[in-house]
Amino acid sequence: MDSFETKLFLAILLPGLLVVFFTRVTFHHVVGLILTIALIAASVYAGYTHNWLLYVADALSLTVGFWYATRMVKKARRHGEENEIDV
Repeated sequence: MDSFETKLFLAILLPGLLVVFFTRVTFHHVVGLILTIALIAASVYAGYTHNWLLYVADALSLTVGFWYATRMVKKARRHGEENEIDV
């Protein structure tokens, strides 16, 4: 997987998906973001990311993923409060 295009595609897609996944698992969007940043930091330390364009793509994907996870958590909490009122 040495292709720069492949790394760029994964950098655009995976961090955002990981934030959403970890948010679903931990039920907290900030924890999901921190876990994803820790994974990206580990990959940078291991030498898998070595280009500023990949850093920018990771950051953009993290931002979009965090935005979506925040919306998802707020919607779930709002939906949970509505169900508590109906009971």
